[in-house]
This record gives sequence, C-alpha cells and structure tokens, in this order.
Amino acid sequence: MSDAIKHECGIALVRLKKPLQFYKDKYGSAFYGINKMYLLMEKQHNRGQDGAGFASVKFNVAPGTRYISRVRSNKSQPIQDIFAQINNRLNGVLEQNPDKKDDVSWQEENMPYVGNLFLGHVRYGTFGKNSIESVHPFLRQSNWKHKNLIVAGNFNMTNSKQLLEELVELGQHPKEFTDTVTVMEKIGHFLEDEVAKLYQKAKKAGFSKKDASPYIEENLSIKKVLKRSSKNWDGGYAMAGLVGHGDAFVLRDPNGIRPTYFYEDDEVVVVASERPVIQTVFNVNIEDVQELERGHALIIKKNGKTSIKQVLEPRANKACSFERIYFSRGSDASIYEERKNLGKLVFPQILKSIDSDISNTVFSYIPNTAETSFYGMTEAAEDLLNQQKTEKILAGGTKLSAKRVTEILSERPRFEKIAIKDAKLRTFIADDSSRDDLVEHVYDVTYGVVKPTDSLVIIDDSIVRGTTLKKSIIKILDRLSPKKIVVVSSAPQIRYPDCYGIDMARIDAFIAFKAAIELLKDTKQESIIDEVYKKSKAQQSKSDEEIVNFVKEIYAPFTNEQISAKIAQMLKTKDIKAEVEVIYQTVNNLHIACPDNLGDWYFTGDYPTAGGHRVVNEAFINYFEGSDKRAY
Repeated sequence: MSDAIKHECGIALVRLKKPLQFYKDKYGSAFYGINKMYLLMEKQHNRGQDGAGFASVKFNVAPGTRYISRVRSNKSQPIQDIFAQINNRLNGVLEQNPDKKDDVSWQEENMPYVGNLFLGHVRYGTFGKNSIESVHPFLRQSNWKHKNLIVAGNFNMTNSKQLLEELVELGQHPKEFTDTVTVMEKIGHFLEDEVAKLYQKAKKAGFSKKDASPYIEENLSIKKVLKRSSKNWDGGYAMAGLVGHGDAFVLRDPNGIRPTYFYEDDEVVVVASERPVIQTVFNVNIEDVQELERGHALIIKKNGKTSIKQVLEPRANKACSFERIYFSRGSDASIYEERKNLGKLVFPQILKSIDSDISNTVFSYIPNTAETSFYGMTEAAEDLLNQQKTEKILAGGTKLSAKRVTEILSERPRFEKIAIKDAKLRTFIADDSSRDDLVEHVYDVTYGVVKPTDSLVIIDDSIVRGTTLKKSIIKILDRLSPKKIVVVSSAPQIRYPDCYGIDMARIDAFIAFKAAIELLKDTKQESIIDEVYKKSKAQQSKSDEEIVNFVKEIYAPFTNEQISAKIAQMLKTKDIKAEVEVIYQTVNNLHIACPDNLGDWYFTGDYPTAGGHRVVNEAFINYFEGSDKRAY
C-alpha cells in the first residue's frame, strides 16, 4: 500500500547429473538445463527486476574451447532479454549448421551456454549502482580451470569496508568497492591458495603439470575454501558459486536470514531461493524439496557427488519474517497458511476499532499481495458473525419466526473489491504538485458499495513509509464517503533499517520513526533525541560487538497504540472527511503466525549480527546530521 519495498535477490542453480545426450533422448532437447533455468528465474521474477544474469560451465571440452558462458542484462525486462540473447545465439549456430540439430556432442563442443552446470540470478540493487557491472553472476577469470570462479548471491554484508581492508592486507587491489566484489575476491583468494597447495602436493607425488589438474579437481575442498573465506562475513546471505572445472556450492548464513532450498534426484541437483519455484518447475512434492540448514553449504563436486557440510557454527534462527509476510511467492503451502493467520490474528484489533459492528463494515485489501491475509481476516469475520447469529437465535428462543431466523442466517460480512490499480502511471513532469495529482489516480475505486454509516477496513501486508497512503490511497477511499477508514497492516510497525538485503537503509523514511519523533516533540521530550544522538556518536569508534542499539529509546516512552494513533493523524490531511485509524500487527502475533521465521529486527531492533548494531547506529546519526548517505 505504501511505496513498494525493494528487496533481496533470487538465485537459481542447476547441475545436470547425466550426459547431455540423456536429456536429448528423454526430453527432446540438449537445452534442457537452459530451459529449466529460464523457468526457475522467471518464477522468481518477484525477487528482482533491476537485472538478471546467467552463466554456464561445460565439463568435457578440449583446451582452447570456451567452457564458461555468461550473459547479463539490466534492461526493463532483464530475464526475457538474456534468454532472448541466448536463444538468438543458439538458433544462429543451428541455422548455420542445420546438419548438427541432433548432434549433441557437437553442440556441447561448439555452442555457447550448452553446458552441465548453470547459475542464474535476479537482482534488486541495494548496494552500488544499477549498472550492468553490478549485475550478477560475477566472474573471476584465470587460465587455470580451478581458479575460475563465478559467484552470485542473495545477500548484503554489513562490514563490506572491513572485508575490503582485509583484501588489501592480503596484497590485493580490488577494482570496486561493492560487497559482491569483496566476497568474490575473498573466495577467489582462498580458492587459489588451496589450488596452489594441492598443486605442490601433486608435484611432490610425481604428477606432471598436466596430470595435476585431475588431482586438484578430485581433492579440492570447497568446504575449506568457504570456511576460510567466510570467517569474518557479517550479514545475511545465500551465496552460490561455480568453479571453472565443475564444482559448485551454495552457502547459507549462520542465522539463516536469507532463504535457500534444494532438490536432488538421479538427473539433477537444483537450488532456488523459494521452495514452490522448485516444486513447480520440476513437478515434485513439497517434502522432496529441502531447506539448506543455516551455516551449512551444499557442495556439488564435478563427479556429481553432493554433500551438506557445516561451514560456520549455526546461530539463533533469525530467518527473515518479511519473506513470509511479503516477499516470497504466496503459492508456498506454509507461506499461504501463515499469511492467512496474520489476517486472523490482527482481527481482534479490527473488531475493537469497528465496535464489533460487522454489519456496517466493508472489508477489502490493497495491494494484491495482501489478498491472502485478507482471506484470513474474512474467515475471522465470518466466525464472529456466526457466533453473533447463534446468540441472536438462542436469545429469541421459540418466539422467533421462521422469517426472522432466515433474516439472521442471511447476514454476511461485506467483503468487496474496493480499489483496483490502474496501469502504472508515469510522468516526467518535474513539478511536485502535478506529480501528486497523478498519484491520486493510481487506483480506481468501486462506487456504490460503501454507505455513509459504514466503516471501511483495508488490509495491507506492510506500511513502511506511508507516502502513497497519504498522497493517494486515503484520499481515494475518502471519495466513497465512509464514516471511518481503518488501515490495517498485517506486519508490525517498521522502526529500524534493514541491512541484510532489503532496501530499507534510511531510518528517517519510516512513518513509525517519524511518528515517534513527533510524539517526543508533542510531549516535550525532545531531549531524548539529543541524548540518543550523543550516545550513538560516542559509539562510532567502537567495534561492532560493543555497539548498543540506543535508537530503541526513541520509541520507549510510547505504546504501539500511541504511535499508530500518531501515524493516523499524520496521514489524515485537512481534506479527508472520514475518521482515520491505523492498526498494526503485534510482534507476538507475527511470531505465532510465522514460528519458523523469527527474524524481526526491522520491528524490534534486535539485530542477529553485530554489524546490524552499527548500521542502526549510523542510520540514526545520518538522520540527526541531515545526511542522506546510506548506513551501510
């Protein structure tokens, strides 16, 4: 309902375990892996629309033959763009060589992208510019197969500056300061180191330089490379990588912040950021798709052997709750049920707001992503109305006529499609007042279903900045002339910046933070703002582990209800006739609805890693000093 949150990226990895001829014989095409990658990436389009990339590795081609192919795009339809490029290349080669249409060996040797191992990525940029150079996968090249590294990830590191300094201490001179480059170079450094050690062992054992390569392939410990590389990483991540000779890995952070799922059978190993994506693309049951444990890596050797290795000591489970509320596709069986429960659990607060008068209330939702929580809310409303019907019938006893019983039983909650989003409006007009006028018309409303005696309840999955609410939604809904507009968030109040992959870096953008600041001013407690700044500033020279989240003191004097009431006051402009109320989910109910995704730092300020404390510290300092720079 508010401005869309840009969020974490999506990864897709496919390892074909059979020779390409197998897929040609069984599925009719040696391009089986490419086709599956397209589906995996397209089904995760919701996770990233700033850019997309694809890379493939061939295993058994002669020296001098290109065995790594990569294509990236930051165009408006990046997934379609990269696969159009791939198809054009493949079709072009086949048009020039029509006699090779069914020659799989020739295709593997001579056609780009036709490989055994594939890595894809869809991106929402939260670090660096949205240039083509920022689009994953990243490639670190070498003439040694084992030193070629392709990396893509769904992540943000809070300590990128520290990681950069570590690379400099190792003697490197990184060409860019982005977390992806620093992570890739860290892995690359220790990959080269392990390869060099194995080469020396092979040499001592009497292997020739040429024969050392198979020895290195067989004995390279990806676990050791990852353990050394990730030692000081602070962030949320699902990191995927391919090594030039054919090994592959996916590593998940110790708190399990970013999601990772995988599936394996005798034909493929597949990894994706969302479970239903794998279920749909490979037509497998939910129990066949496993979640990668936090702090563990899925390692796939060139010989096809897979293993799960603990790389880092698992810490408290802090899987991102926003995955369940908003980001992931709602077709996941568990997520669907959890979102419905979010709607059910917030209903008692709604009921209090409308004085239990369901008959004079219209329920709806904005935007479409809130539809599932809306269903949960409707179920709760129906249950309550059925209870009220039962009480009326029992109270009337034998005095009730058949007609009156029928009238009571016919009462239903009023669920309506109130707002319909029009085609996205775009304007290049620089004048703000003109732009605001256009924003007011983003949604069309359904007339004739809301009476002047009605309360209008609109549920959303989250309210972050409140900008669109104030400039558009509430004004549009007020045209229906309800007596009251109740805006409901199925998520709690977003109070603190995220630093693990969601683009919420500035604390002063949050409507809950603005409301708390205004309440401090209203109650003559502005001194708290100054004190929090002084405490935050005094921590800047401390290590991440020593930093305390003093920003909690901004919210401490007020209840959730007081902050929600202030938000409602801030959202209601002078021209709004209806009463406006804002309701947020409680953190406790969030945990009840989503028991396995306990990451709630954006609501509570309880960051799972030490780097998060530095981010919130810097975010508040930036706010106080009027700086618009990012906190990480």
